[in-house]
This record gives sequence, C-alpha cells and structure tokens, in this order.
Amino acid sequence: MLEISHLKEFLDTPKRIVITTHPKPDGDAMGSSLGLYNYLIQKGHQTQVITPTDYPNFLHWMPNNSEVIVFTEEVEKSKSLVAQADIIFCLDFNSLSRIYEMGDLVRESNAKKVLIDHHLEPEGFEDFRLWNTGACATAHLVYEFIVDVMGDRELLNKDIASCLYTGIMTDTGSFRFRSTTERVHQIVADLIAAGADNTLIHQLVYDDFSLSRLRFLGHCLLNKLEVLPEYNTAIIVITKEELEQFDVNTGDTEGIVNYALSISGIRLAALIIERQDVVKLSLRSTGDFPANEICKKYFSGGGHKNASGGISNEKIDAVREKFNVILPEYKSLLVK
Repeated sequence: MLEISHLKEFLDTPKRIVITTHPKPDGDAMGSSLGLYNYLIQKGHQTQVITPTDYPNFLHWMPNNSEVIVFTEEVEKSKSLVAQADIIFCLDFNSLSRIYEMGDLVRESNAKKVLIDHHLEPEGFEDFRLWNTGACATAHLVYEFIVDVMGDRELLNKDIASCLYTGIMTDTGSFRFRSTTERVHQIVADLIAAGADNTLIHQLVYDDFSLSRLRFLGHCLLNKLEVLPEYNTAIIVITKEELEQFDVNTGDTEGIVNYALSISGIRLAALIIERQDVVKLSLRSTGDFPANEICKKYFSGGGHKNASGGISNEKIDAVREKFNVILPEYKSLLVK
C-alpha cells in the first residue's frame, strides 16, 4: 500500500475517475462523494460518481447531483465506467462486500483504488488509504485530502464547501456528537468562509419532510416505540406492511432511532426494519456502550461504537426475539 501523499503525483495529469460509496448513501456519503467530484473536475479529471443504490430526495439539491449515476438504474454504463477507470475512490465504506455487485467490479478493475473512510477494520483492498477512525465524517477526510494532501485550499469553492459541510453536519448530529472537536469547528469555519450557507443547508436536509414521512414518524413514536426500563433500552420495530402503508421512501427512516435514544435514561436504542429481502437494524448508544459489538457479533454488521448497523435473513419476529435474548449479556453495561 502506498502513502496517500504519493497520489498527488498520480493526479498531476488528467485521469478517468470513478467515485463510489455505500448503498442507500446518507449525507456524509453523498456529501463527501460530491465534494470530491466538484474538486476533481476543477483539476481537469473525467470524473463520475456512481452510487450502488438510490438515496434520499433531501440530498438531491447538492451541487452536480444531476451528474450522479445510480448503478441499479444504469448497470451497463456503470460497468463500462468502472472497467475504464484509472482511479476508483471508495468513500465512507471499507469492505467491497458492502457495495454489492459493484464490489466485484471494483475488485477486478485494474484501476488504482483509493480508500477515504473513518470506519473500523478496513478490508485492505485499496492501493492508497486516507483512514482515520477519529475523523468525525468522511467529508472531514475529503477536506483534508484537498487541503493538506493535495495542497489545493484555493480550489475550495461554494460547491465543494456545501457538499462537505453537509457530510460533516449530518455525521456529527448537527455538531452534537463527541466527534465534534475543535478541529471540526475549524474545518466548518473554513467551509462557511468558502461559501457554505449553513442555515440553508440545515433547512434543506432537516426541514424538507413529506407529509407521509411526518405521519410515519408519528406512527413510530406513538404506536411502535417500546421501552425496556430494566435494560435502559428502547426499541422500534417496523414491518414491510407499515412501510407500504405510509409510502415510506429511501431516507424516510433516517434519524428515527435517535428519537428513541433521546428518552431520559436510555443508553441503547434499536430500530429494526423489515425490508423486502432482509431485516435491517440500526443501533445507537450513549457513553461507552459498544453498539457496534452487538451488530458485529450477532447481525453481520458493525460501525462506530455509538452508531452501528446490521442485517439478518431471519423473520422480523425472530430478529426481535434474538435482540431480547442478547440484552441480558450487556445488562451490566446498560444499567451501570
């Protein structure tokens, strides 16, 4: 593996570049991808963002979002672009299995692979790595790639700044998580100085609910929220029938688990959702409780200590019961 600084020389001449990120990309995934895209096109590179799946409508306002290709909607074009690429940037994920069919295409490509990520335990498929679990977001690392590695602070413009600000804002919970350090505020100040409209960005991401999404949130809180006081845990379980009933779209479930965690005394919150072919779990925790350990050990997942996810091929009732069985193992950590 080569030092990330060696990439600067490789990028001195125009290259064919693909940027990809994880499925159902969130604010950090799309913010870092489009932030990097808006930087690379200034450098004269032929650049394309390809997402494995669709993503929330409330992220479609970002500069040059119209240029993004969704793999599942343009499979042959995506395959051709990956095959022809000189460089593939992999952002906000660190295992090729995470990007489904695209993972095999990236692995087989002769392109140089660049990992920019802040999650634990990278697989090691990349040629270049900018990886730091202490970074608050992948957008944080893309900022450092542009400014510190490439030495191109003067190329920070409103488009780049708006995208990277979105990534940092969403992955820090609007700057309230412990990952929001003095350095993060310095970066954010630089992005605002470069043109990011912090008030407008927050409004576009968080104040753009559809009526059905708001009603679905109300349903979750009124009818589906279950509190287990003996474990300081709160759970919301959603069936695929409920997703259909409320016309739930990509991104509409984002952030719901945080409402469960906001209850006084709750240390662990779980959102368990039945999709068409799999059950997905989102766990959030406070303090030093290792939500990622549960996801990794029992639900084929992982993530950060306080924010993690997993999947299961079992029926949703079985997943819910399995979660109940697991809790006594962690009771000493949950009630201390």
